[in-house]
Amino acid sequence: MYDHDLLVVGSANADLVIGVERRPAAGETVLGSDLAVHPGGKGANQAVAAARLGARTALLARVGDDAYGRLLLDSQRAAGVDTAGVLEGGAPTGVALITVDPSGDNSIVVSPGANGHLTPADVRAAAGLVRASRVVSAQLEIPLETVVEVVRSLAPGSRFVLNPSPPRPLPAEVLAACDPLIVNEHEAAVILGEERSGADPEDWARTLLARGPRSVVVTLGAQGALVASAEGVARVPSVRVDAVDTTGAGDSFTAALAWRLGTGSSLAEAAAYAARVGAAAVTRRGAQESFPTADEVEALTGEKGGVR
Repeated sequence: MYDHDLLVVGSANADLVIGVERRPAAGETVLGSDLAVHPGGKGANQAVAAARLGARTALLARVGDDAYGRLLLDSQRAAGVDTAGVLEGGAPTGVALITVDPSGDNSIVVSPGANGHLTPADVRAAAGLVRASRVVSAQLEIPLETVVEVVRSLAPGSRFVLNPSPPRPLPAEVLAACDPLIVNEHEAAVILGEERSGADPEDWARTLLARGPRSVVVTLGAQGALVASAEGVARVPSVRVDAVDTTGAGDSFTAALAWRLGTGSSLAEAAAYAARVGAAAVTRRGAQESFPTADEVEALTGEKGGVR
């Protein structure tokens, strides 16, 4: 019996967001909108996104003992996330500096802060939380050795989902645990390096799958996504919406996918639902503020949040 549908192990940041007409070139200064501060970070975003969809969700993360840390804790609790695994102190809360252009595309620079102090020892201390979770999701805004410890702490029968962002080479032990490994085009290019050949995402997915993951998902923005496993490779269509802000869209996709896999959906079914969740998220500004409830996803797409 699992206490949580999903445990997210990852980052928690304060997002400092400025709208710009265009991104500055090297050495150039541009004027932007008023500064907006939002709770964010890939780990915290995924936890809120899953909880808003109805998943029993917990977060294992580290924040600073400061105003940004309190902002993040408040946002998690308001969404219904179990924050018993959120540690405080060690460094200031992480910060993400985000610019958003009129098309809704964003550029992000992250100062890890306390995220860099989430250690393997913290994971070992939270072993009971890890083992009580049906699905465990992680990203790479925390130290890689901490992600390795998460893999080693998984309960038999639980599922591990990884979005390797920001991308870096991954040890075989981590790749072998991924079910799935979720990458966008940029992340796939970094991980594959010289092995990436051609412009066909299906080929990227097959090459990634050969590296050891049990399954792979490649997100393709407005073109949807594709899934790859031993059963083959398949495209998943997107939902056409008017994008306002893509911040956090990938996090909502990953959270929805991880949760639906835990409910018994196939990889293709889970990815299709996740694409709808991501589409709903980009229609509103911000990250966590934009994440839809299951009812809102149903209203947009006609798809209920529960198991089909």
